[in-house]
Amino acid sequence: MTIRTGIGGWVYEPWRETFYPKGTRQADELYYASRAVQTIEINATFYSRQKPESFARWRDATPEGFVFALKGSRFVSNRRNLAEAGEGVRNFVAQGLVELGDKLGPIFWQLAKTKKFDADEIAAFLALLPDEHEGLTLRHAIEVGHESFACAEFTELARRAGVAVVYSEEEARPAIDERTAGFRYARLQGMKSEIETGYPPAELDRLAALCRKWDREGTDVFCFLINGAKERAPAAAMALAQRLG
Repeated sequence: MTIRTGIGGWVYEPWRETFYPKGTRQADELYYASRAVQTIEINATFYSRQKPESFARWRDATPEGFVFALKGSRFVSNRRNLAEAGEGVRNFVAQGLVELGDKLGPIFWQLAKTKKFDADEIAAFLALLPDEHEGLTLRHAIEVGHESFACAEFTELARRAGVAVVYSEEEARPAIDERTAGFRYARLQGMKSEIETGYPPAELDRLAALCRKWDREGTDVFCFLINGAKERAPAAAMALAQRLG
């Protein structure tokens, strides 16, 4: 299977000092970033609907084998009752994702940190997530924020639905390390500004071992270095990829 390490987005002012070659045009930043890391998590899809032309442009700017992850709409994941999100889910997948073709990776749905686990509601929500659209296979992941989700009932619901539970190393979210789908999705947020690679060598070794463990399960692995000291994210993603070989 494949282990991909990546970052969140590609337009970030501090990266023009720490990542992009001097003089790189903003219009060329995706081209450069997609050749330095193996995957990018798109956050813009969380905030607003994107045009099919945008997805096509992103597809064309990136190399063969590159994969995007998309953050699901906040108008879905932040609903008071997730069981009523069907229309929002349908609108999200119909906005032009098919333009990405085989460069479409997982869609991840980030629940509010205050959202508590309700088995019936979560089961109904997971059932709303389609596994294909216009012939394109869709894969979904769910990131939870409340400690009440750290239970076997939740992971079993996700497993039955074939939805990956995001492994999150963020202080305010539970770190759930359970295989529930044919891929693993991790969001790592422990980078430090004072360390050029975001993490010290021992921590990078630990993260590499974690990725290898997931790979041995026979799953694809998507590992994103997100936020924290975001200016260090590209270097951290590349340092982790180097350890993974």
